[in-house]
Amino acid sequence: MKFQGIYTPAIAPLTSEGNIDHTAYAEVLESLIEAGVHGIIVAGSTGEYYAHTTEERLALAAHAKEVIGSRAQLIIGTGAVRTEESIQYATAAKAIKADAILVGSPPYALPTEAENAAHALAIDKAAGLPIMLYNYPGRMSVSMGREYFRTVTSASKNFVAIKESSGQASQLHMLATEFHDIDISCGWDDQALEFFAWGAQSWVCAGSNFIPREHIALYEACVIERNFDKGRRIMSALMPLMDFLEGGKFVQSIKHGCALAGLRPGGVRAPLQDLDDAEKRRLQAIVVELKRQVAAIVEGQV
Repeated sequence: MKFQGIYTPAIAPLTSEGNIDHTAYAEVLESLIEAGVHGIIVAGSTGEYYAHTTEERLALAAHAKEVIGSRAQLIIGTGAVRTEESIQYATAAKAIKADAILVGSPPYALPTEAENAAHALAIDKAAGLPIMLYNYPGRMSVSMGREYFRTVTSASKNFVAIKESSGQASQLHMLATEFHDIDISCGWDDQALEFFAWGAQSWVCAGSNFIPREHIALYEACVIERNFDKGRRIMSALMPLMDFLEGGKFVQSIKHGCALAGLRPGGVRAPLQDLDDAEKRRLQAIVVELKRQVAAIVEGQV
């Protein structure tokens, strides 16, 4: 399996009572497919998987498969503190015939690289599906390094890609120059242009929940057209949004962006709280302007 294009870690809409809204969830998935994203990730960080029960996660994955069918690649997140829980999500992904699974480091436990690799290999053994690794030390407190990559790739051919979310250019450089069998996917949004310059073929981007076409435009400029001058102009238009998203209310901002796009995201689960009115107005202004700028670039007006 090749990871190429825009992969959206889908939000999980909530009802006013705080329950998963499966009807609104289907609307989100349909909007992404209509916009032309290449893959959809269920139970990613943007999907608030950490705030969901096991039953909710399994039901979301199954519902996503029903809605998506074969119209886009479906990747199921396996993130959990315990390896046994991650295996449960991996086997469920296999049962619904997902295209791949997302495997990260277990949070809080602080495993060594060898222990972390054993965790990943146990998940792989249970599912036997293509794997996109997820390196996010900012959330997990450990980073996947050379020993980890050498261990997992020598033991299984299923480790085919990585969502690299460390924010460290040195990590990107190591992956690009030393681990050619692992497809690199951008997982640090304001570095998307740099990732594409280093050969990344895909981008896992939360903002594509509500402005998918603008994210696709950057991918197409850099990867399909190989036009990095155009890519720089598009990235410049996207940067105010990237800066806003890093302001400390990431999931809240993505969900409000979905509301601006006419979707029904609902709120966020505690302990998170929604944006205030001033933040909502600022985000709306940013989205309006970046859409105007990207449209002009794509149409060749600038």
